[in-house]
Amino acid sequence: MLARRPYSVAEIRRALERKFSAGPKVETAIARLRELKYLDDRKFAELYAASLVRNRAFGRARTRRELKAKLVDYRTIEPALDGVYQDASESQLLERVLDLKLRTSLHGRLPLTRTRFYTLCQSLLRRGFRSDDIMKAVRSRPELKPVAEDVEPADLEAPGTN
Repeated sequence: MLARRPYSVAEIRRALERKFSAGPKVETAIARLRELKYLDDRKFAELYAASLVRNRAFGRARTRRELKAKLVDYRTIEPALDGVYQDASESQLLERVLDLKLRTSLHGRLPLTRTRFYTLCQSLLRRGFRSDDIMKAVRSRPELKPVAEDVEPADLEAPGTN
């Protein structure tokens, strides 16, 4: 399994328990893998987070969510995020994603309607960027400014998020 891709400790434990049922043998195997440094949640979190930021341009919240989905130990998530976002500026990532969205999704259909603007902002929120950062980035774009001036960051967030 580890030859195909890296796993978090909890992921490998779940997979082994599914295959061989829970017991001392699974715990022994996990202890041995940790001893041989094949399993390390800290290293896995750093590498996986860096990959998500570099390749998928995810914001901090989405990267955190993805690490939780991989069952990474919660104590290792924040230090990994701090290390990754120390190297990669979240505002530069947001600008890069916004450029891409404006080029591909909108196909030059400007000025934006309020509905398209809302859709654009929602897609940026799903990528894990903060609503106030999104509004700053959008309002700094002259082509988006007329629609962006009518919307507040709180209007973008659905009830019960963040």
